[in-house]
Amino acid sequence: MSKRLIVLLAVLIVPVLLAACTTTPPAPAPAPPAAGDTGADTPAPAGGVTEITLINNKVEIDAPLRAFAALYEQQFGVRVNIQSFGGETPYAPALTALLNAGDEPEIFVFEGLADFQAARDGGRLTDLSAEPWVADTDVAYYDEQGRIVGFPVAIEGWGLGYNRDLLARAGVDPASMVNIAGIRAAFEQVDSMRDELGITAVVSMAAGPGMTWVTGLHAVNAYLSLGLDYDDTSIIDMMLDGQVDETRLHYFAEYMALLFQYSNPTTLLVGGYDQQLGDFATGNTVFIHQGNWVDPTFAELGIHFDMGYVPHAFLPETTNGIFVGAPSWYLVNARSAGIQEAKDFLAFMAASPEGHNYMVMEAGMVPAFRSVTLEPPGPLSGAVQEWANAGRMYAWHQNEMPAGFGMNTLGPIFSELASGSASVDDFMRLFSEAVANIGPS
Repeated sequence: MSKRLIVLLAVLIVPVLLAACTTTPPAPAPAPPAAGDTGADTPAPAGGVTEITLINNKVEIDAPLRAFAALYEQQFGVRVNIQSFGGETPYAPALTALLNAGDEPEIFVFEGLADFQAARDGGRLTDLSAEPWVADTDVAYYDEQGRIVGFPVAIEGWGLGYNRDLLARAGVDPASMVNIAGIRAAFEQVDSMRDELGITAVVSMAAGPGMTWVTGLHAVNAYLSLGLDYDDTSIIDMMLDGQVDETRLHYFAEYMALLFQYSNPTTLLVGGYDQQLGDFATGNTVFIHQGNWVDPTFAELGIHFDMGYVPHAFLPETTNGIFVGAPSWYLVNARSAGIQEAKDFLAFMAASPEGHNYMVMEAGMVPAFRSVTLEPPGPLSGAVQEWANAGRMYAWHQNEMPAGFGMNTLGPIFSELASGSASVDDFMRLFSEAVANIGPS
């Protein structure tokens, strides 16, 4: 048994607080490359600066990213210093502290409109429009002038993850879980067979302190986009105007209450990221509210079983899709010392076989570049790719909310619903009041 697995099993008893991932919808696509042209050539770093820094927002990919950086240094003589934040040290405050202290990393992640605006206003955006990887992706990030300023880290997605074997043993067809009636029936069936399945709860869900990125961002995105066309911004537009769709919010609140009802109370209220993943990884739950970014952690732990996604189908009508998009982008910091070296590193990542292997096989990501032919080995990443290939996708709108609004304002409201201190009606009132006073927090 690996040391990491022992640690994970231990957190099933002693909860820890660890968070990750935030997200945003894809930007407009550039023109496609000419036939047979990937638009990407392996660069030769320019020299001059011999060390650059990359600030990473995903602790799950810290090890493979460091390994890729070491490989790059061996080939080109430029050291890429990787600093990863997440979990108990959230990324955004850590990055802000670095920048406020005058540390200007060459590359860091931005995750949505508010982050983009902060980088723009701070003079940290570099025009990447002429970079060789531009013609190889559909999800680069554009500024208001149509310049490309963001290198897409990956394509990610999430729905309600499930253990295929356990769900099959419970006699539930995942294809039936495309509306609230199907979700409710599946939960009831699985719950009635807890002893036979050897599970302690139906759903692995965490809604306590430190996990508001799950509730206030990823869960809220279901309210913002489920069942809507990919370019339909009607619900997020209402929210930004201080309004809610009361009927839709009622269905959403009832769905969240259902998830909480069928979750392990300890994990739900005081468990962190590791305990939430641990419950699912060790077969103690059938479902989990997480995205395909957990694949590298499962791979590191030696967790191998078949997984899939069903929609967060909280509406009465059929909503047969999951949330898929570019979650984040790397920018090249215009205020840093190694701008060209940073460009070269990203171009190598996008174009080279080593970069492709890192993104797909080591980091377990669904790549954002068309020239990548490798298929992700992780079961949840594979499931995301299947949904995306089928075109059954809903957009990411949660990062169009003002900075901090989802995690700091809405997230605690979910915690109240989870603990029972707020009813569904209370949740709707508190959510509506927060939206009526929407603003950064």
